[in-house]
Amino acid sequence: MRRLTATLCLTLAVLLGSAGVSWSQDFQMGLDAARKGDFATALREWTPLAEQGDADAQSNLGLMYYDGYGVPQDFATAMKWFTLAAEQGIADAQYNLGFMYFQGDGVLQDYAYAHMWWNIAASSGHKNASINRDIVEKEMTPSQIQEAQTLARECVRKNYRGC
Repeated sequence: MRRLTATLCLTLAVLLGSAGVSWSQDFQMGLDAARKGDFATALREWTPLAEQGDADAQSNLGLMYYDGYGVPQDFATAMKWFTLAAEQGIADAQYNLGFMYFQGDGVLQDYAYAHMWWNIAASSGHKNASINRDIVEKEMTPSQIQEAQTLARECVRKNYRGC
């Protein structure tokens, strides 16, 4: 019985390990393709991963749809993928959401939400987020800044869900 349990555990570990290797290979294939400008392959590799919850694939798909790389430009779809990745703590996706709110791309322009997302992205380690947050802050009233800070605290408290 002990041997059977050990065998089952080992088999399960090998299967799960193989899935992770395959998953990362698919992501890397998509990344290599995108770097070469082969966005059709990147889309084919990343879409299933993104649908299964891979935050990096979600963030990259968001960028593809935002810029129209290999797909028709679609801000709503970009927002969907960026939001899913941002909810998992991906700083680039959080930064990109801030940019969408700042520009009003696919959403109503909202400096408070731009500030909020850039503040969160900065705390997640994004290098340029604090610069952009400080720039947009110059266009905001003190009450808007306070609102943005409250939104950011609430968003962090909710683990980035529903922000």
